[in-house]
Amino acid sequence: MNDQNAKLLVVESDDLLREALAATLRDSGYEVSTDYSGGMKAVLAFEPDLVILGADPPQLDCCDLLSEIKGSKHTRNVRVVMLVHGSSAERTRGLDLGADDALSLPLDPPEFLSRIRSQLKSKQVADELGERLRLTEEHENTNRQVVTAVNEERRTLLLGAVAIVAVLIIVGLVSFSFYRRGHAENVRVYAAITRLQTGALSQQSLMQRSLQSLGNETARTTSSQPEDNVALKDQVSAVEGRLQKLETEGKAAHTIIEADEPSVCLIHVALAFRDHDTGLKLHYAALTSTGEPETDKSNNPLVSLTGIGPEVHLDVFGTGFLASDDGQILTNHHVAEPWWQNDEIKEMLDQGLDPEIAEMTAYFPSVTHGISITTKKISSDADVALVKGNVSGLGIRHIALADGRDSAVGGSPVLLLGYPTGVDAILARTGAATLQAIAASSKGDPKEVMEELAHRHLIKPVATQGHIGDVLPDKIIYDAQTTHGGSGGPLFNDQGQVIGINFAMVRDFGGSNFAIPARFAESLLKP
Repeated sequence: MNDQNAKLLVVESDDLLREALAATLRDSGYEVSTDYSGGMKAVLAFEPDLVILGADPPQLDCCDLLSEIKGSKHTRNVRVVMLVHGSSAERTRGLDLGADDALSLPLDPPEFLSRIRSQLKSKQVADELGERLRLTEEHENTNRQVVTAVNEERRTLLLGAVAIVAVLIIVGLVSFSFYRRGHAENVRVYAAITRLQTGALSQQSLMQRSLQSLGNETARTTSSQPEDNVALKDQVSAVEGRLQKLETEGKAAHTIIEADEPSVCLIHVALAFRDHDTGLKLHYAALTSTGEPETDKSNNPLVSLTGIGPEVHLDVFGTGFLASDDGQILTNHHVAEPWWQNDEIKEMLDQGLDPEIAEMTAYFPSVTHGISITTKKISSDADVALVKGNVSGLGIRHIALADGRDSAVGGSPVLLLGYPTGVDAILARTGAATLQAIAASSKGDPKEVMEELAHRHLIKPVATQGHIGDVLPDKIIYDAQTTHGGSGGPLFNDQGQVIGINFAMVRDFGGSNFAIPARFAESLLKP
């Protein structure tokens, strides 16, 4: 889908606003419809790529249409941009209802069009992803059939059945579940990371372009249309104010990144599995002459409790940050113990396997090797954990937590540092020649890959900016982009204080992410 060939449906009860929106979008090259009299039928008939929904979020018919769009398998990828009358609270309600984006009226045209382009790019990625997932699910269904067949054949052989079921469950369920969750989000987030890293049209550049355009318009009309001058000058003044605010936020973000980026680490957890009854660890059954695990007829690796190959490991990635000079690192509970509240891993545990940490390592941007870490404390109140490693002599400055509840305020800017998609995003930013060298020296072993990246100073967190939508007793809702791998990253306010620890995101629409307020981590840092 080319952005300029996209189809947009405008749903707005105010006639003047509806026609103004339609005209702006048509002038930008989009195919636009304003016929929504049939409700969901109109959406299905027009097949839009994006719906502009102008309504007050609590209004019932608006909620119904939004729910129908997001709830239907035919339209769930259609992007919805909601227009609201009010500030951050109304925008947050719109996002909570399921809108992909929410803007307050009156609109700034350049920003409005920028948000439209962003959502259309997101939909394009989602559409491509849907096709990939369809192929993946076909493969997964094949594996499930194999599981059923093996279970029927080996029902009477208890130990053999446990081993074989473990093989197929790990390969057929976990690998593909992790692939479906991880790869799906990777595709979406790579597009976002690429825009962030390559400096594609930022909001600030759009504002500057808008300001220049308004300035030119002012110059053309100064002598001929005095009555328009006041309105144009007001527009210029408003854009200048927003631009100044963006410049201030940009300078604050640069200061935070420069000061605190070296203290944000990528955490690599290698997870092993042990049989609950026998205590035997799960291994690959055997290796081929080329050093690859032997596979079954479906090309799935064979594993067994009595295998002679290496241990079977699941590699999990997350983010952490140094919170004290003696090596204490804050992250999420689900990073320190990846099986916690993890439905995919639970399926394996139900088969009699117990998870255990084979190795946990932290990689800081300025350090050329990994640092072994262990879990020290886990919060009973929130998804927060404290791990610790030896950082003496490395010159890494710890990041202080914000003190006081007023450090996080709705509507204020925030910056998130982390490693979305873990090692995958780092490799995606690495040149082809370097990738080949790393592949040759590491032979694909995740631990060796990480050490090579650290040695080459390629480990660096991604910074994303956004704003706070709401502050609740147990969470901060904000809109800086992230995905799996970014869990445990520090969320900064514009004063450079850590106000929260990222722990979750809302999938399927690019609206809200969640951070745990910093106060939940304070007790873990106490002796």
